[in-house]
Amino acid sequence: MTTNDWLGVFFALVSAIGMVAIYFMVFRPANKESFESQGVIALDDEDPINMGEKR
Repeated sequence: MTTNDWLGVFFALVSAIGMVAIYFMVFRPANKESFESQGVIALDDEDPINMGEKR
């Protein structure tokens, strides 16, 4: 196997492990309340983000 093949295997394994870690974090029942509270941030108009003064 060439160096490019080993790099491909390495990045595929790192990507797979990262996806499993993210799935575990997202679908863990203990994190459900945290993700649900952050799910409406884009729709919340009560606390506007200060973008500085307009020029």
